[in-house]
Amino acid sequence: MLVRLINPADFLLFLRTLVKWLLLGGGIGILAGTASAIFLVSLDWATQSRLASPNLLFLLPVAGFAVGWIYHHFGGAAGQGSALVIEEIHSNQARIPLRMAPLVLLGTVITHLFGGSAGREGTAVQMGASLADTLRRVLGLAGDNRRLMIMAGISGGFASVFGTPVAGFVFGMEVQSLGRIRYDGLVPCLVAAYVGDLVTRAWGVGHSHYPPLPNLALDPLLLLKVALAGVLFGITSIVFVELTHGIKSVYSRHVHYPPLRPVIGGLLVVALTLLLNTQDYLGLGIPLIQQSIGGAGVMPFAFLLKLVFTALTLGSGFLGGEVTPLFVIGATLGYTLGGVLGVDPAFLASIGFVAVFAGASNTPLACALMAMELFGGGSPHYLILGCVVAYLASGHRGIYVTQRVGSPKAAGSDIRADESLKALAERRSKGTTEERTAE
Repeated sequence: MLVRLINPADFLLFLRTLVKWLLLGGGIGILAGTASAIFLVSLDWATQSRLASPNLLFLLPVAGFAVGWIYHHFGGAAGQGSALVIEEIHSNQARIPLRMAPLVLLGTVITHLFGGSAGREGTAVQMGASLADTLRRVLGLAGDNRRLMIMAGISGGFASVFGTPVAGFVFGMEVQSLGRIRYDGLVPCLVAAYVGDLVTRAWGVGHSHYPPLPNLALDPLLLLKVALAGVLFGITSIVFVELTHGIKSVYSRHVHYPPLRPVIGGLLVVALTLLLNTQDYLGLGIPLIQQSIGGAGVMPFAFLLKLVFTALTLGSGFLGGEVTPLFVIGATLGYTLGGVLGVDPAFLASIGFVAVFAGASNTPLACALMAMELFGGGSPHYLILGCVVAYLASGHRGIYVTQRVGSPKAAGSDIRADESLKALAERRSKGTTEERTAE
């Protein structure tokens, strides 16, 4: 009877696949978790050093030149950052160099030490993918094995740097395309995410903690207010993406020597800091998140200032991720909108924390799960609503330009099959230019 219920060949194949990816995913998780532990300790040192010596900010342009020079002369393909990582899931052609891991770690620590406004997710993802691809080369694996190992590297890096293994697991499968999740990565991404998080914690490295979100009952009016806030969160993610990419485009057209770009960006960040007479918008910006979610309050336009500081930093070529600044932008915007919409500002700040990132990264499921891990699982219906609406409202844009559109966000969109966000933006820009010329 049992033989008729279970196909022996299928079951053996399942066992072989499970054991294979338990070993490979576990190895990737160990590498990614260890790299994240080193990175988080280094980042904490850089942040504490900057806070203890505020005048380090004045060396930011010099630090920018150093980072730009190193990447210009030694970066090679590693200079493409997360764009290369995601593109390789699709094309499976170019090598992700091992030097990407130490270079992005060094560059990000320098950025934070001297006051650049940046995050940490991009660094963790790049380190995880770089180490995973190196392990793949050592083992002589290729083809679909390589794609899955890169996805596992993304999951391991994301999970271990934020302490969110479930979100990291889904992020590795969701981030490569809009509207499409690669379920062939279930076991590799799950194992790498869980092991990566466990390894980072085993090294004694902790993560930020946030107040639990209250579990509010479904209320039609509150649902409507959260949906409206979700639209604004999505629009804010568009502003961030377009401003950051726009700054990069201006630099590439007008500043032909790459190491000079972060010098200019550093000077602008220093000037803006002096003008505002505050260093609140430098570095990760974790205190702004804690104030917003804790209900302590922030100034109404704090989200816009953090957005500008981060766009100036990353757009000019400094290293670091976008995610933690997006958390800051979302949390501070949510706090402001709470007062306007008549919703508990701390509650809406918690939703904004992940919703702006959901819109900018096109990963609504991973973001909703991350919120549940960070805020204790309260009010999941509102968290999911905010992330999904922000994702839809952000259109076909994103911080990861090599993401491909697996399923358009709206029927009737002019999206070509499996088109990347970068190719779509270039095609639309060309079409707009041609229309203006015809007029």
